Amino acid sequence: MTNNKIIFWSLTVALAGFLFGFDTVVISGADLPLQELWNRGEVFHGFVVMASALWGTVIGAIFGGIPTDKLGRKKTLFWIGVFYTVSALGSAMATDPWIFAFFRFLGGLGVGASTIAAPAYVSEIAPANDRGKLVALYQFNIVFGIMIAFISNYLLSGIEIDAWRWMIGVEAIPAIVYTFLVVGVPKSPRWLLTKAKNRFEAAVTLKLINPQANVEEQMQAILSDDARSSKTETIFIKKYRFPLILAFLIAFFNQFSGINAFLYYAPRIFEIAGLEESAALLSSIGIGVTNLIFTLLGLALIDRLGRKQLLYIGSFGYIISLSLVAMAFTFGWQGMAVPIFLFLFIASHAIGQGAVIWVFISEIFPNHLRANGQAFGSSTHWVLAAIIPSLVPVLFTKIGAAPVFAFFAFMMFLQLIFVWKMMPETKGISLEDMQKQLTN
Repeated sequence: MTNNKIIFWSLTVALAGFLFGFDTVVISGADLPLQELWNRGEVFHGFVVMASALWGTVIGAIFGGIPTDKLGRKKTLFWIGVFYTVSALGSAMATDPWIFAFFRFLGGLGVGASTIAAPAYVSEIAPANDRGKLVALYQFNIVFGIMIAFISNYLLSGIEIDAWRWMIGVEAIPAIVYTFLVVGVPKSPRWLLTKAKNRFEAAVTLKLINPQANVEEQMQAILSDDARSSKTETIFIKKYRFPLILAFLIAFFNQFSGINAFLYYAPRIFEIAGLEESAALLSSIGIGVTNLIFTLLGLALIDRLGRKQLLYIGSFGYIISLSLVAMAFTFGWQGMAVPIFLFLFIASHAIGQGAVIWVFISEIFPNHLRANGQAFGSSTHWVLAAIIPSLVPVLFTKIGAAPVFAFFAFMMFLQLIFVWKMMPETKGISLEDMQKQLTN
């Protein structure tokens, strides 16, 4: 049975995921009001106003491995909370689009860094048999944050003047709570041994994690693994080519499902499908609830069925649901058809890619390169997450919704081939044993 302390620490760190999810989706409620307020065209609105946080996320993902290694997982997670807080308050009080974009960019830095530091931290304190579900708590909190953001947007939409400011500013409350809570978690024992060279503090933390285990044996296994690795290695050498390809492809297919594009523009997509504004916002809440339920299911299954089986399930669900959405827009099916198909899409994502991606990337790189590997996979994810949603307003205007969703369906067919032909199973294998398997 997993130590209660590990569960509490994992949940605390996973709150970074709650802020990630909330921050990503809260902007959807402000989409159309901001376009009316600062009407500078579709391209400006897409790339500057709506995607400013995503560009920050890209930078945070690319460079987040540096503080995660140098400062440590814990300190990086603390500063992520500070960035979220400042971003929420600054964005809510912005008086022009450039100031708004700057503060949203700061929040994006927090999101990008959190996708490295949080999964890395939890994977390094979790026992192998429960690592999947504990790291996936981060994803659970992402979708919980998404659902709360949709509900918050709906409840605050009735404010007559500047409702969007309240929608965005309310994020400061959970950000402050998270920042204080993360102060109480210990530092990662693997980071303490391999980066900080602090055997004493690492031994204390390992004893807290598993009082029955032989701490000296655990430390020796970690140090022996670290000793076999050259300190001049990078993730780009031939030895690590396979895990690098795996990290790239799982992140690539995650975004070419269209998930972030949909979450950013859910109300707009529902309105294109014929729903009125209030019904569109309400349907967005349904998306959040569906996401939460199926993420819980993925959480329960990830250490039983394994990562690969969940991606099989998700891939088939993606292909079916996205094809139906494309057909609905092609043939003009009105009413609840599109929301139902998109609920299936969200369910497929939650139980597949949503549950697996951050767990899988945190498992496939060795201890001394984990933060760099996380940074590579995360930055691939977020570069695409910035580009694809930025293009959505233009693509919907120029070619319509149907071809866009049909393209996403085709990409998910390619993901199915990737899972079948390339993806290894990682459940129940220690991080040190995983390194041996993937680098031989």
